[in-house]
This record gives sequence, structure tokens and C-alpha cells, in this order.
Amino acid sequence: MTTTTPGPSALRGAVGTARIRIEGREKVTGAARYAGEIPFADLAHGWLVLSTVTRGRILDVETDPVLAMPGVLTVLHHGNAPRLHTDYVGMLGTPPDPTCAVFQNDRVPFAGWPVALVVAETPEEAREAAEALVVTYDSEPHDTALHAEHPGAYAAAGHMPAETEKGDLEAQLAASAFVVDAEYTTPEEQHSMMEPHAATARWEGGRLEVVDSNQGAGWVQGELATMFSLDASSVRVRSEHIGGGFGSKGLRAHQVSAVMAATALQRPVRVVLTRRQTFSLGGYRSPTTQRVRLGAAPDGRLLALEHRSLNQTSTVYEFVEPSAGVARVLYDADAHRTANHVVRLDVPSPTWMRAPGEAPGSFAIEAALDELAERGGIDPIELRLRNEPDVGPVSGLPFSSNNLAACFREGARRFGWADRDPRPGVRREGRWLLGTGTAAASFGAGAAPSTALVTAEADGSFTVRITAADIGTGARTALTLIAADALETAPEQVRVRIGDSDFGPAMIAGGSMGTRSWAWAVTAAAAELRERLAMTTSIPPEGITVRSDTTEALGALARKERHSFGAQFAEVAVDTATGEIRVRRMLGVFAAGRIVNPLTARNQLVGGMTWGISMALHEEAVRDRNTGGHYAPDLAGYHVATHADTPAIEVDWVDDHDPDDPVGIKGVGEIGIVGAAAAVANAVWHATGVRHRNLPIRPDRVLAATVPEPAGGAADA
Repeated sequence: MTTTTPGPSALRGAVGTARIRIEGREKVTGAARYAGEIPFADLAHGWLVLSTVTRGRILDVETDPVLAMPGVLTVLHHGNAPRLHTDYVGMLGTPPDPTCAVFQNDRVPFAGWPVALVVAETPEEAREAAEALVVTYDSEPHDTALHAEHPGAYAAAGHMPAETEKGDLEAQLAASAFVVDAEYTTPEEQHSMMEPHAATARWEGGRLEVVDSNQGAGWVQGELATMFSLDASSVRVRSEHIGGGFGSKGLRAHQVSAVMAATALQRPVRVVLTRRQTFSLGGYRSPTTQRVRLGAAPDGRLLALEHRSLNQTSTVYEFVEPSAGVARVLYDADAHRTANHVVRLDVPSPTWMRAPGEAPGSFAIEAALDELAERGGIDPIELRLRNEPDVGPVSGLPFSSNNLAACFREGARRFGWADRDPRPGVRREGRWLLGTGTAAASFGAGAAPSTALVTAEADGSFTVRITAADIGTGARTALTLIAADALETAPEQVRVRIGDSDFGPAMIAGGSMGTRSWAWAVTAAAAELRERLAMTTSIPPEGITVRSDTTEALGALARKERHSFGAQFAEVAVDTATGEIRVRRMLGVFAAGRIVNPLTARNQLVGGMTWGISMALHEEAVRDRNTGGHYAPDLAGYHVATHADTPAIEVDWVDDHDPDDPVGIKGVGEIGIVGAAAAVANAVWHATGVRHRNLPIRPDRVLAATVPEPAGGAADA
């Protein structure tokens, strides 16, 4: 059978047209089933028991009374659980977090450490038994407090060099006409995705199958196979629909414990984390303490830039929140020094969270730039444009493209920046002080090797199979549009199947690299398939399948600085009598490569900017230093922005072409949050004249601040 003739939509080009999500109807009607909803015959349910001490050893787990309770099938703990292989480097280039390797010893390194899994016939029976399980501990002194002068701090690399340095910093600071030297802090932040973590494990025909909610089925498959000493081909991981991830949904304790229980009982076992359990087991963004020193010539050109960041990590696993990394991209200076440090504390392990490093780092560096602009009497946008680098400030590599200036110019025009009175605290509307602020944004635009399968079916349609993950970004729809254009057909003729490790290795949904990496693989497979179809006059009933692998193509890329850029703008109203802050409007203009689906891309950017409002004004997970646990670890105690806190947010983009990418994508998943909190904080300064260097800017902090007279100088909070 010959291939179908491209339809009208294909001839126009599917990429770049606004399309609703392919699975949208299923999601809003409840037909789309998530990991915790899929039925299995003879399903048992596991409930994790978490430690109640912050540091120490387990002395005893009293299982007998619990095993006698109705419906209880087994209790797994360090005394009877199988031994796991953990001495390896995983897909992300790091060893596994020991929190995932559950029940391997009697140590308790933080409050909320998994100490047992109770498995029962129903979730209710499992929970009741888990809450009745008595665990005895030998408690030890603990340290959970992060502060700038902590003696245990040390330089740590993570996924970038720990420290970079060029030039004589002290000499350039001494030569500067005006200087900023300030400390900025951000609190612990939680992922709090709509769908908590859930996994079901079962053995079928000698093969382990895990139905999971994750950001990379191949990633989880590889980790589980290695940890349980299994051949990778004997493990299958499926993740059809994911209700948000943000970096949290990799390998976690619930998957490993579910596999352990399914192996012990030889029946399917499901483990779902509660909202409270995600606060200790789901990962989080570490609090940061950042020091920024800037020095500039009279014209605003930076002579000195230092950005040092400190974050906490657990005693069992090193995770770096590389907040100083954003300064290595956005601004150059004659003397340039950046450093990422960590300190090991008796706390859970932090993990990747939307724009890791860039989100908190942009708050510090962009607030400091704003302070420098005020001290030098220079417009904040103009100061940034005067310091835009021609090449990577640290790497010296050329940019694949850098359209930050275009973002600022277009954003300033649309926001009405030219009409702004630069003096703080002078614009009033009734009880409200009004202010506007801006900030720059940058996030890496990478790609990772991926494989894809594209099949020309006998009925003239096409099937794409790739181990991608749609964590709410609309990736399934974007890949359909990309495949349709590559195959020169209509999107209606393309079926995209994702979320199955059997489809072969592919990049995870993370680092804003998912769609770019997958699109590259799909495009390559589609191009080869078209060539094969051109050489045949018929398609056999079983179809023709082509497999691509982008490893070689990516390895041949020239070394460049590859990033998305953006300009953030915010207007706020502040009531200094009540401490209330309202964001009235926001605008983000981005240079993020080719936009595949304007509808879902805009959703992602608006979502990121909304999170920036939440980061600036609301989010703060607070630990009790006595217990090491959180105060109110739920969505009643952990505040996030709601509809009432969110204004009309406007998003747009400028042309941004990357000549090295066959699809031209850069990624929009994370750039939206970068700089957003800084823009809000800078607007609060402009409204009140008070500089807030500690997030979130709570009402009590506004009330505690000293507000200067209108047109006066800036105060600090």
C-alpha cells in the first residue's frame, strides 16, 4: 500500500500551530488512569513507616503484633529485606540516593527515613497496621540548621564545576565606582505536584513489571535492574500519565519497596506516598544562602562579579543546588568568581526541582544587579544590556544564539517601561504603594542521546514509539506535530506511544531537554523511513519500522553555549499597614528556540512565572530544629500561590534560531520560573524603597521593614 498524501494541515506545517492536548479529553473526563488508579488482580497494598527520630539507630521492630492484625501479609524492614546493589553510577552520572535503597541497615540519618513497609490486603488495613507498628530507636544528637558560617561547608561540583575564577577580584572591587555586597537567602521549597508518587510492581512470566509515575521509564528501569541485580531486559517500566514531576519523580523508596514486596509475596503490590510522606521522601529544593559582590565602572560596566552559594545536603547523599551557575552565563566582568558549596546536615536529600540552581540563583544575582543599578543611577534594563557577554563569561565558547537583548527591548515596549519613574516609594493608589521590577532569565538548552521507533502501518498511518514522559508539558502532543511534519503527513495520521521502557533508551523529562532530545530522534527516524518508503511501492501488512539513535549526531556537535533566555517584568501593589503584597501583572518575553505548540508552550511559561510569584511571596517549608521534621508538611501548612494570588500573566517570545538543531527547539519547561521571583522582589523594592533579600517576602517581613519617605533612599529588610 502506498503512503497517504499529506493533508491540508500537513502542507501548512503542524509545528507552530496551537493544538489542544491529544489526551486532554481523557484527562478531564477521568478516562486517563494514573499510576495509583490502574487495576490489577490480587493487588496488595504497601504502606511505608517512617522514622520518628532525626538521627540514630533502629534497636527493634516489633512485627509480631502487626502481623496478627486483619489483612496484614508481611512487614519488610532492615532485618529481613533483600540486599541491594548500590555501588554503581546511574543514568544521571551519580550513585543512587541511599533513601531509595530501603531497609539495608539500622541507621537513621534523618526524620522521615523509611524504616519498614507494611503490606496488607487493603490500603486501609496497611495504614492501620503501619501506624500501629512499634519501632524502638537509639537517638543521637542532630544538626539540621543551615547558615552561612557553618564549619562543615565545602566546595562541591554536582553537574558543573564547583568553582570558577578569573581576574583579581579584590583589586577590581577596589577600583569600582560603586559596589554591592549583600547576602540573599531562599528557603526550602517542596515539589507538591498534584499527583503524589505511586508505583505498582508485579512479576509476570519471570519478568518484573513496574507501573509507575516517573519522568523517565528507561531511567527507572535501569536503576531497578542494577539495584536488584537483574538483566535490564527482564525489567519493564511503564508510565503512561504523570500528574507533575518537576524533578522529583525519578527512583524513590516507594518503587524499590514495592518491588521487594512483590518479590516476597509473588503478587502485585502497590505503594503510594501520602502528601506528608512526599515532604521527606520526594526530594525538595534546598534552602540557599548566597553572597553576591558586584563592582562597576561609572558607566555601569561590571569590573567585578562574585557569586557564592551554599546549600544543604543529607549525610548519606551529596546533592548540589548550583545557584552560582546562572552568573556564569548571563554577565561577564574583568574579575569573575563563582562557587557552589554544600554542607552535610541531618536532613533528607534535596533533589532536582524546576530550574535547579537557576531559580534561586537568579533571585540573588538579579536582585543584586537591581541594587547596583540604583546605586549607579542607571536604568536596570540598560545596566543588564551593557553587561551582556559576547561569549560565555567562564567558558569562552560562542553562544549558539543569544537574544536576551531582543527580549528586554520587546518586553520594555509592551510593559510600558519607558514611563516608569525610577524613584522608589513615590507611586500610590489609595492604600497601595505601586512598583515595577524586571529581571533576566537564562536556562540551558541541551540534548541527550535518544532512540525512537517509527512505523509505517499498512493502513497508511504512522506509529511513533519513544520512551518519553509527558509530565504535564504536552510532550505527547508536541511529538505528534513534529512527527507529522517530518513524515509530511497530517497529525491525525500519527499515533505517538510513550512512557514504556521497552521502546528503548531515551532522555528523561528533565533539564528542559526532553522534547528537544526526543524530537531529534523522531525526526531522524522519520527521515530514514521516508527514504525507505520512496524506494518501495507497497507496505507489508506488518508495516515498515525504522529505529534511530542520535548518539553519534549529538557527539558531532560543536561546543557552544546553548541557552534559552528571557526578560521578566512585574508590577506589584504593597499595603505597608497590613504587609499584603499583590502582583498586579506580569510579562515574560522569551527566546526559547522554535515553539512547537504555542498553546502548551504558553501554559508552561505561565506556569513557571506563577511558580515565581509563589516562590517570591509564599513558599517556605520550615523545619523544627528540635525534631528535624517539618511544621505542617501538607498543602494547608505549605503555602503556594492560588488563583487569588495570580494576576493576568502575559507571555510571548521572539525569533530564536539554533542552526545546529534539526528541529530548532530549546525547551520552555524551566525558563519561565527563572528571574520571576527576582522581578517581583525588585518591584516590591520599587514600590516601598525597602530591599527584601530573604524569600519569601511575607507580610510580617513587610511590616517589620522601615519604609523611607517618598523619593528617599533604599532601606533593607
